[in-house]
Amino acid sequence: MSKRLQVLLDEQEWREVKRVARAQRLTVAEWVRQTLRAARRQAPSRDVEQKLAAIRRAFEESGPTADIETMLAEIERGYTAESQ
Repeated sequence: MSKRLQVLLDEQEWREVKRVARAQRLTVAEWVRQTLRAARRQAPSRDVEQKLAAIRRAFEESGPTADIETMLAEIERGYTAESQ
């Protein structure tokens, strides 16, 4: 089911939106729909607290660790072993 959205723009905003839509060979309505879709895709999918909680949980996990020189040496040995 479609819903109508009414947005009030001043004259200058309206002219600019109309100009941009016309340049893309779109109606103003289609340009607005596409712009709103793009804005929704770019919006954060979770709130900040959920993201911070996920990061905190990740830091609680333990994994294999070594000093940086050891890790780099192991990586380099892996590269040279593959090329032989």
